[in-house]
Parts: sequence; C-alpha cells; structure tokens
Amino acid sequence: MAARWLVPWADSEMKPAIYHTIARVVDRRFAFGADDKEKFRIYMRMMENFSGCRVLAYCVMCNHFHLLLEVPPKRKEPLTDEQLLKRLSGLYSQAFVATVAVELAAAREVVKQGLAPDGEAYVQRIHERFTYRMENLSEFMKTLLQRFTRWHNREKKRRGNLWEETFKSVVVEDGLAARTLAAYIDLNPVRAGMVSDPAEYRWSSYGEAMGATGKGGGAKAKAGLVRAIMADKGWEADARRWAGQVSKRYRLILLEEGEEKIRETTDAQQGARVTEVLKKGMAKEKVAAEMASLESRQDVALRQVLRWRVRYFTDGAVLGSRAFVDAFFHQCRERFGSNRKTGARKMRGSASGTAGLLWTARDLRRDVG
Repeated sequence: MAARWLVPWADSEMKPAIYHTIARVVDRRFAFGADDKEKFRIYMRMMENFSGCRVLAYCVMCNHFHLLLEVPPKRKEPLTDEQLLKRLSGLYSQAFVATVAVELAAAREVVKQGLAPDGEAYVQRIHERFTYRMENLSEFMKTLLQRFTRWHNREKKRRGNLWEETFKSVVVEDGLAARTLAAYIDLNPVRAGMVSDPAEYRWSSYGEAMGATGKGGGAKAKAGLVRAIMADKGWEADARRWAGQVSKRYRLILLEEGEEKIRETTDAQQGARVTEVLKKGMAKEKVAAEMASLESRQDVALRQVLRWRVRYFTDGAVLGSRAFVDAFFHQCRERFGSNRKTGARKMRGSASGTAGLLWTARDLRRDVG
C-alpha cells in the first residue's frame, strides 16, 4: 500500500480533511540547525497563506518534520481577482503580484469590450495557473519541500534531493484523533530528549504558541491548536479562544500531573454512560459537564502512549474512531487486499493503551514499539 493516503472526498465540497504528514532527510542525517528550522517555518506559513490550508500543529526536528494539516473542501465559488492577488502575496514577491494584477486588469478590459470569445473563462485561465495548487495536500507539500530544498541547497552549497521520499500522510479524524496527533507532534523534542517541556522548543506549534513574541504573538500557532483540539465541537481556528480552558486542556494532554489513569474503553461505554445520565433527568449543563469529563479522561489515558514512538501515527493510513476507519475502508475498498473483510484495526505495542479509543486502517506487524 502507498505511503500517501487521501480522503475519498478530497475533490468535493463535502467537508475539510485533516492529515498527519511527515518527511525525512536523505539518510536521516542531522541536516537542520536553528536557521534551517526557522526558514522552514517561514516557508510553511507562506504556503499556508497562499493555499488556504491550515497548519493545526507542527514540529521541525533536525532531520525530519511533522505537520497536522487541515485541507478545506473545494471552493463553491471562484476567487475574486482581489482574493487571488491577496493569496499570491503570501507566497510571491510584490513585483510578481503586481505583474499578475496588470495581466488581470488587461484581461478584464478585453472581456468588457467583448473581444474575448469565451468571456469570463478568459480571465479564469489566469486564475487557474495558481488555484490548482490551492486547497490541495499534494501541492502544498510539493511546493513547501521544493522551496525549502532550493534554499537549503543554496545555503549549504549542495546539490540533489534533500528528502528520502516525497512525504507520508495519514488521514486523521477530528476530535480525539486530531488532539492526540497534535500532542504527539508537539512532544517530538521531549521524546528525543532535547527538552523536558514542549513549551521550550521553539520550532513547534506549542513552543510558538507559548513563547512567541513580537508581531503576531504566536497567533497562527494558537489558532491552529484551537482548531486541532476543538474542531469536533465546531470551533474555528481562532487564537482568541486559546487562553483559558483550551490551553489548559492541551497542557494536561502534554504534561500529565498525578497518577490518574482513567479510560472509557469503548465508544459504546461512553454512550451508555451518557444514556444513564440522561435517564436520571440531569440538566443539560450537567450532561455537558459529564461529556467533558469523559473526554478529559480519554485525553489523560492517552498521555502515556504519547511518551513513545507510535509507528501507527505515521504509517497507519487512517486514524480515528472505529466508525471513521470502517467508513474509509468501505469507501476506498480497492486500496486494500481482496482478502480483507473489515476495516478498523486495533493498535498494538506502544500504542496498545489506545484500545477502544483509537483505531487504524493498517495492521502493522513489525516495529510497532
């Protein structure tokens, strides 16, 4: 099976998709210093502004990087000229954007005078030179990797490919799976022994959110984490909602305090618990509090899993609830062997603590921790 996985609704207007992507340096050599990591982050943010994709979490290490990336659904309406130029300014120079602006103005004048045989399509062809790369996982990663490689090779006076393969991707469900992957990504430098607190690592979403100063104050990182943690509740990426309960909840996942190890082991158990609460006639506020408590217990239960390398998080193809993984399996049946009868798989090894909480689409048998 291929290393890269895409949701079956990638080209539709249905809903956004979340991916965990990872790429490693050739020979896994330690190639990135502070300047390299900072430049990578700059290019990452440039692509975010251009593409319309949202970086929910990230971590740039010395020989690889992780991104938790949300790709929005296909646009229902085409961009206006002004919207296109704003997107272009996120990635290209002012001089280049000005050139495109002049080209668009001239094309609009041709259409206005009735000299364009296909009317508005004459202008849209200019748009399409750029928009095919927007709201697209593969194009986001391709441009990011290529731009950084060119800069890195120029700086280091080297030639050739920088990456051992293009990139891997895992489809991630919002909710518990997205929160878990965000934390797993932010804990990379802790697992590597580089820092004891993920807030101390500058080139990660949590480090940026907690320590950034100057213009922006880490707003991009805070907004992304808010979305990663609360997307299943319908929350948009809004940095203003980071302070308070969201940041506290995320820190609890990252740095568990105490010895509490509570887990609701299956979705069915959680449903039964809520049903019991409802039968007792509790107020809606009490029901909401009970649900929040169950979610927090799940978060805490996964804390020990995040301390170890979990290969499923990079090679598991799909990660989420049993229903989510099964639905993906049935929609993409042709990507699995003919003998395969069911979709969701339990994770083993270092990920066995996720039993009943998270499921994967691949049944990894070697090097699972």
